Amino acid sequence: MPGWTYIMASKRNGTLYTGVTGNLARRVYEHRNGLTPGFTRRYKVHLLVWYEEHATLPLAIQREKSLKKWRREWKLNVIEEQNPDWIDLYETLLML
Repeated sequence: MPGWTYIMASKRNGTLYTGVTGNLARRVYEHRNGLTPGFTRRYKVHLLVWYEEHATLPLAIQREKSLKKWRREWKLNVIEEQNPDWIDLYETLLML
């Protein structure tokens, strides 16, 4: 079963959240609609700005743990490399 590592933001250069899931579209939907209490709902972190697929969920979890140790500047760089305009990538998930 594949896994996904992702970064969500409140706005360009705003609050960031790094997460992992086995179903990216469902999880981002939950974040966007405030369906689960926690960080993303509290800080209105609703924009999917970066994601990557992994062959297995354990590999995605390993990558998430690594990203969470990164300095903020590094996370901003990885977002800007793939998504320089910080567009909300949620709509692209419907094509996966």
